[in-house]
Amino acid sequence: MYNFRYLLGIAEFAAMEAGKAIMEVYRSGEFGIMMKPGDSPVTNADRNAHAILTEHLEKTNLPILSEEGPGIEFVKRRSWEYFWLIDPLDGTKEFISRNGEFTVNIALVRRDMPAGGVIYVPCIDAMYTGWRDTGVYKKEKGRLTSFPPRAERNRLENLLQRGHITVAVSRSHLSEETKDFTARFKNVSLRSSGSSLKFMMLLEDQADIYPRFGTTMEWDTAAAHAILNISNRGVYQQDMSAELRYNKPELRNPYFIAL
Repeated sequence: MYNFRYLLGIAEFAAMEAGKAIMEVYRSGEFGIMMKPGDSPVTNADRNAHAILTEHLEKTNLPILSEEGPGIEFVKRRSWEYFWLIDPLDGTKEFISRNGEFTVNIALVRRDMPAGGVIYVPCIDAMYTGWRDTGVYKKEKGRLTSFPPRAERNRLENLLQRGHITVAVSRSHLSEETKDFTARFKNVSLRSSGSSLKFMMLLEDQADIYPRFGTTMEWDTAAAHAILNISNRGVYQQDMSAELRYNKPELRNPYFIAL
């Protein structure tokens, strides 16, 4: 039987250590930028954070699937009951542009759903953590804030009837589909951010909905998805028929709506 408090404690410590390494590169300006297939950038910070996270998470003897790690065939992954799904530096473009909107994402996934999540924001030393036995909380500069689960989940049809809503959108990827989607609402304010911080806007009631009609991967969403689920929020496929699933043969997410 797993001690999940212990596992998430390791994940929190690993995220903080990775965050320190990220900030060292951030302050130095020596980013070492390279382009991966698909024209997405990777930096020394991504690589250093990956090495630190894997060093700590390997102590749990659970498999690790990382954006910056080697690809692992589905024929091997499909037998995993629990595993770590990590994005060592979510928001690399924001990191390069120096706007501070980047995170370290660590999810504990059970089969095809995220069971727990840790999101660390190095620039402001803030940590979001969620697990069903502990609930959801945020640690920021010595302050602890708890987020009780919502009494009931938001529903898209209810948001469409509201007089005003706030929509979280990507700072780097505002697609035409997103613009068309937001046009369905009566009165809309847009709040842009990078990385998993858009999901955390929902948690902190700074936004009502986050639609994403663009490419994302499982490691981009899993940690935030776990935290939102535990707070009684959801990350749904575009047609709202079901939530996102994980450890698929193809690790790309479908378009989604979080609320």
